[in-house]
Amino acid sequence: MSKILVTGGAGYIGSHTVHLLRKSGHEVVVVDDLSRGHRHNVESGEFHQLRLQDTDALTRVMESGKFESVIHFAAYIAVGESTKQPELYFDNNVSGSVSLFRAMDRAGIDKVVFSSTAAVYGTPEEVPIREDAPYAPLSPYGESKIMVEKILGWLDQFKGVRSVCLRYFNACGSEPGTGLGEEHDPETHLIPLLFRAIDTGKPVTIFGQDYPTPDGSCIRDYVHVSDLAQAHISAVKWLTAGGGSGRFNVGTGVGQSVMEVLRAVEEVTGSKVPCEVGARRDGDPPVLVANSDALQSQLGWRPEYVDIRHTVATAWEFYLRSRAPKV
Repeated sequence: MSKILVTGGAGYIGSHTVHLLRKSGHEVVVVDDLSRGHRHNVESGEFHQLRLQDTDALTRVMESGKFESVIHFAAYIAVGESTKQPELYFDNNVSGSVSLFRAMDRAGIDKVVFSSTAAVYGTPEEVPIREDAPYAPLSPYGESKIMVEKILGWLDQFKGVRSVCLRYFNACGSEPGTGLGEEHDPETHLIPLLFRAIDTGKPVTIFGQDYPTPDGSCIRDYVHVSDLAQAHISAVKWLTAGGGSGRFNVGTGVGQSVMEVLRAVEEVTGSKVPCEVGARRDGDPPVLVANSDALQSQLGWRPEYVDIRHTVATAWEFYLRSRAPKV
């Protein structure tokens, strides 16, 4: 098994990927500045707390071991925040990535899996979305991911750095029995917000119920975080075996409306979700669903969690565990 450096490995998707990489027999070293991640997510194994912009420190970590590849998660991901502080997102997501790639060059590492996003597409003209859909971001967050994808393209062409960019759709769920789950602050993801509404009795806001969808609420492709983690493992295997650079969607290919997810939460928890309808949010497309045929045919990836109720149940397990009193 190979040795892999994971940036942002203390975050939500990163920590799940580290867990499954180690379970698969890989040696993993985690780098995270803990500005958005949590140290308890990586209690075992080698860990370095440092900022991606510290190129010299990153280089020292990379030169201290024979790494086969890098998986790069470390990024800020809040779309709304990115519209208020674009410079923060370009500094962290783009400048931090450039620093990482410079350190990789110094250490002689030429393979990287990059955490990208469906936000690169904006409002798509066709659904399900294929990878050849044009870039049309609606936020600095989406633009920052496009910039890194383009940098990786140039690094491949002129420096032989092979990369796989994985464009996620709506990450959700939790790997059962691990204690890992969503701990965003502030929380912006739908399923934890629905749980919180049940827990507190404070209504969650449904942003728009007048979209051209069957029940009027937005439709999204909810992909389980463990399936996302497995996509990264598949990408590492692809690059290690000599596969070329590529950009791949990661989603189930099945859309769920906000109200369908709400009903699934009510079914799993046995509780009514207090909710209220608000205005549409600017830039929210009616439907975002992935076409992941390329990932499945080329890298052999398959989503295991296709029933939204199963995914919700894993998230609920984590939510109950995280709110239980510590003894």
